[in-house]
Amino acid sequence: MKIKAIITGSTGMVGKGLLLECLNNEKVESVLIINRKTVGIAHNKLTEVLHQNMYDLTDIQDQLSDYDVCYFCLGVSAMGLSEKEYEKITYDLTLNFANTLLVTSPNITFCYVSGAGTDSTEKGNVMWARVKGKTENDLLSLGFKKAYMFRPGYIQPMNGIKSKTAVYNFIYTLISPFYFLMKKLTKYVTSTKQMSTAMINIVDAQPDINILESKDINHFADKDS
Repeated sequence: MKIKAIITGSTGMVGKGLLLECLNNEKVESVLIINRKTVGIAHNKLTEVLHQNMYDLTDIQDQLSDYDVCYFCLGVSAMGLSEKEYEKITYDLTLNFANTLLVTSPNITFCYVSGAGTDSTEKGNVMWARVKGKTENDLLSLGFKKAYMFRPGYIQPMNGIKSKTAVYNFIYTLISPFYFLMKKLTKYVTSTKQMSTAMINIVDAQPDINILESKDINHFADKDS
């Protein structure tokens, strides 16, 4: 099966890593990316749509039909945001996009990039974890054919991929020499390469598990080995 994929957030670290992997992976037939500003990549598999208001998809809705998978990589840090502000971006925007896809591509698989520590009870003390938990729970209850919540812990950027946040890039540079040791010592470590490969492989694998922690992500990445 050749995959027709939609990617949001392809200017970010995870999304760009996924985009590059999709363009190089023979399992992927075509990729539609939706951004507010161009990612600056040209490829015969790639179609880029620039759209400023992700809360209103009316103008681009007819371009979202007949896709096999949506990789929702769009997100922000909770740092400096109130719960209401963070929820508007993390929950409202995501659910609006997901509900639109249920109309335009009803058989689509929805993959959401969440994070380790997400609170499925929605009742914990950590604001971002509660909001992510609510987002995951409601995505899983929408009625998608398949929906997968990816909860990576530490992600090592590979193949020249960088974060848009300077302080994160500094941290990645410091940690990079110890990456392979960390992988052996903890189950909360993955890479942009493994994350991207797992997200592609999951469309064929269609496992019953809905929430994938780093160890699960690495397992499905190894399906190509």
